[in-house]
Amino acid sequence: MQLDNILTPERCHCGLTGVSKKRILTNISELIAQQNEQLEADEIFNALMAREQLGSTGLGNGIAIPHCRVSSCQEIIGSLITLDSPVDFDAIDGKPVDILFALIVPELKTDEHLKTLAGLAELFHDENFCVKLRDTHDNNDLYNLAVTFKSRVE
Repeated sequence: MQLDNILTPERCHCGLTGVSKKRILTNISELIAQQNEQLEADEIFNALMAREQLGSTGLGNGIAIPHCRVSSCQEIIGSLITLDSPVDFDAIDGKPVDILFALIVPELKTDEHLKTLAGLAELFHDENFCVKLRDTHDNNDLYNLAVTFKSRVE
């Protein structure tokens, strides 16, 4: 899957403020719902929180990929966020998170969900990519970096 098929400039945000995992997931849910009229922020938030209760989506090294399936979602939706200050995300390495890629997937797209998650995990494993993301302070630049650094996520 092409990263630019699931990510838009409007869903890339630098320096988002959040003091907790819950607050950040609330902000992300609202941002995604504003861009997708078929989705409601509460539905996204509840699905993301339910997934977090199964186990943290914090990968380590300051990266998290919160993800969920939402019944009213029609296509895979991504949102790339950098935080103004790292927050505790219950990551596997215990380090706070400052880069998030939220992934909202239609309920029945299980294979695509897993392939996209694997591709994102590989992408964020690239330390050079993460350094560049952290050095980016413009939403459009964040989007351009993400879609040009690695054109395919699968």
